[in-house]
Amino acid sequence: MLKVGLTGGVSCGKSTVGEMFVAKGAHLIKADDLGHQLMQPGQSVYHAIVAAFGEGILNTDRTISRPKLADAAFPTGRIAELNAIVHPAVIAAQEAWMDEFLRTDPSGVAIVEAALLLESGSWRRFDRLITVVCSFEQKVERFAKRHSLSLQAARGEVERRQKVQATDDEKVKISHYVIDNAGSLVSTREQVERIWQELKDLARVPVVPNPTQK
Repeated sequence: MLKVGLTGGVSCGKSTVGEMFVAKGAHLIKADDLGHQLMQPGQSVYHAIVAAFGEGILNTDRTISRPKLADAAFPTGRIAELNAIVHPAVIAAQEAWMDEFLRTDPSGVAIVEAALLLESGSWRRFDRLITVVCSFEQKVERFAKRHSLSLQAARGEVERRQKVQATDDEKVKISHYVIDNAGSLVSTREQVERIWQELKDLARVPVVPNPTQK
């Protein structure tokens, strides 16, 4: 089985690209979804976050409010503290998911979509890496549309998130493939098709370790 990491900056279109790979036959899991599951009441990650950031981050039903948590972590410089709680658990869940597909589909392609592959260090666990890119203005416009925000509010939020993430250039340097999602969906789909053909071939044979790993 081929283990593939799919990453990119804020609102670059990772999920759109991931869905295109799924349509081709890939298995896909989103690190963000795993993180959300691990933050549910009763989970060890939930208790660790509440202990660290206080009950002010909770909704009335005792679930974690992600906007409140972001406000507690980003502006105060505590994002590293939050990541230290969440990342190890998410990475362990990713590994368990990929191990399961290794047993059921040994010649398949398993893709983990994660914005923080580089930042968490988990990029070294993958056979191949894909980075999705687009312009900053497109990120702002897409973020605004997704979250029903004004362009000004979206710009501030994208800038805030980018400050604690690796740059697109840094992500590209460790990647085997780059998908330019600045154009049409047709263009993006054509790029996915070319990469998918290579990934399928690689999945059928032993994979040479990631040459960018150090």
